[in-house]
Amino acid sequence: METKDILKKVKKIEIKTKRLSDHIFSGEYHTSFKGRGMTFSEVRQYQFGDDVRAIDWNVTARYNEPYIKVFEEERELTLMLMVDVSGSENFGSTDTFKNEIVTEIAATLAFSATQNNDKIGLVLFSDQIELFIPPKKGKTHVLRIIRELLDFKPKSQQTNVSLALEYLTKVLKKKAIVFVLSDYITPDFESTLRISAKKHDITGIRVFDKRERLIPNVGLISVLDAETKEETLLDTSSKTVRDEYKAYFDKKEQKFFKVFQKCGAGTINIEVNDSYVKKLLGYFKSR
Repeated sequence: METKDILKKVKKIEIKTKRLSDHIFSGEYHTSFKGRGMTFSEVRQYQFGDDVRAIDWNVTARYNEPYIKVFEEERELTLMLMVDVSGSENFGSTDTFKNEIVTEIAATLAFSATQNNDKIGLVLFSDQIELFIPPKKGKTHVLRIIRELLDFKPKSQQTNVSLALEYLTKVLKKKAIVFVLSDYITPDFESTLRISAKKHDITGIRVFDKRERLIPNVGLISVLDAETKEETLLDTSSKTVRDEYKAYFDKKEQKFFKVFQKCGAGTINIEVNDSYVKKLLGYFKSR
């Protein structure tokens, strides 16, 4: 992709996702992910309805009228976006691919964090760590992250969520808010998630296409695995084949929920044609 085309796409995603984060998500994000505590801000005159427990008795005695202490939330939070860039993300049965939705979700979260003056970092992974951008603040930094999400070319096509989580634990010493965006077509990752979730506030965002759940009856077709490049002939006219295909998907989906719940981490399950806006808002409110 040429630089001119990349910049156009970055701008398009910025306009769409920044509007969402400005008007919808920034407040929900702020409420969902609390800072490290409260810090003293100022003293002001008491107003009707103020909490009497906040009265500063020394200042009140000096001025002979009630004054209260005002505190602000001390944030300084770090948001880490961990994004799967393996071959299976380049799939879509409609006009939208999984990696396009992942980019939009990541951009929305990043702009929401920026609105709250939080740092944002990025890890792109396959079955290896493809790219690490250390957490920083600011719009320019977020635009760089979006640019990488749009145009990065991974070295590997396969997936290993466990390796990515292990890397996160090593590279981030302080607690962070972590979103792991993937289709979770990956080897087992429960033990590493358990360790990571004790240190960080982790949410798994699983993005999938409807054709990964239900395969249509279109006769004999050739299916290519985007990660292993293995080609298989599939007789979709067989109900047994279609049922087995769905059962395999359902098993993977159930495992995703079970593992994250067991490790005390959050989950969001998003089909490509779903409204990810509703899914994210519902998740933030449930917290």
